[in-house]
Amino acid sequence: MLKKLTAFISLVTSLSLAMVGCTSSTTSNNKSKELTKLTVAEVTHSIFYAPQYAAITQGFFEDEGIEIDLINTQGADKTMAALLSGEADIGLMGPEASIYVYNKGNSNYAVNFAQLTQKDGSFLVAREGSDKFSFEDLKGKEVLGGRKGGVPEMTLEYVLKKNGLVLGTNAKNGEVNVRTDVQ
Repeated sequence: MLKKLTAFISLVTSLSLAMVGCTSSTTSNNKSKELTKLTVAEVTHSIFYAPQYAAITQGFFEDEGIEIDLINTQGADKTMAALLSGEADIGLMGPEASIYVYNKGNSNYAVNFAQLTQKDGSFLVAREGSDKFSFEDLKGKEVLGGRKGGVPEMTLEYVLKKNGLVLGTNAKNGEVNVRTDVQ
């Protein structure tokens, strides 16, 4: 019995000492050294960026030696402007802004390097609820689509067309009017 107890105490002591060696010293080292500051410009605050917000608030970037300054630019065009002017180091936006800048022939253009979200972050909402929604319900209606040429608006148009709807402004013909002139 004494041998078993001695073996158990030795095992617990060994594991405890091993676990102490597994702790990260990065946090304590980064507290004393200067952090690299990065300004990240985002198009909008969105639930789809929740992992980023969690990483910032939980100090994960600081643990890696990075200080994040998060700014909201309210649009891909403004995010791209912040990126190109040097106001931001990283811009979180759809790819359309990069395409527009590149197609204008500018030598200073952004390079898309990551996929932040994997699905479109848009929601189709109505003034009144419906237990049995169908895209057919949108015939002859007006839908606010977002900024013309923006990824959310283009995705909405794609989904409407894929579901057999005709885009236009003639409600009598059952067309769906996608408005892009609302701020």
